[in-house]
Amino acid sequence: MERIEDCISFLLGKATQQVARRAREALAGHGVTPVQFAALRILWERDGRSCAEMGARLLLDSATMTGIVDRLESAGLVDRRPDPEGDRRINRVYLSPDGRDRFGPMNAAMDGVNAEVDLILGPRTQGLRAALALLGDVDPAPAGPKDQPSR
Repeated sequence: MERIEDCISFLLGKATQQVARRAREALAGHGVTPVQFAALRILWERDGRSCAEMGARLLLDSATMTGIVDRLESAGLVDRRPDPEGDRRINRVYLSPDGRDRFGPMNAAMDGVNAEVDLILGPRTQGLRAALALLGDVDPAPAGPKDQPSR
């Protein structure tokens, strides 16, 4: 490599900084961070997941996931409840009414960030998304409904 600008790590890092900044700005008015939004998004797809299930989906360790859920619970967006099947080792995370009501506005904010990036990248968007999913070891298949929160 002749210049730092030829380094994939540098390029990915700079792109990540720009997209993360846009996401933070878009979500700031909703009082959540991008990773908190991601946790809520999983619950909007299917409510009542365990922290372990959420962490596995977001590729986060249990301590990090617990901290995210703690902050969402403090903000009144989720509630923890005992496992309905009686497994005392598991608590389930459920959207509060406020958390459920925020689906539309928060999702629209992140749709705006995605649209902004899509506009910048044009027809290269799908190829980049596929490449990033491969590099990040992320399953690119849809996991749930896009436009409606779970009930």
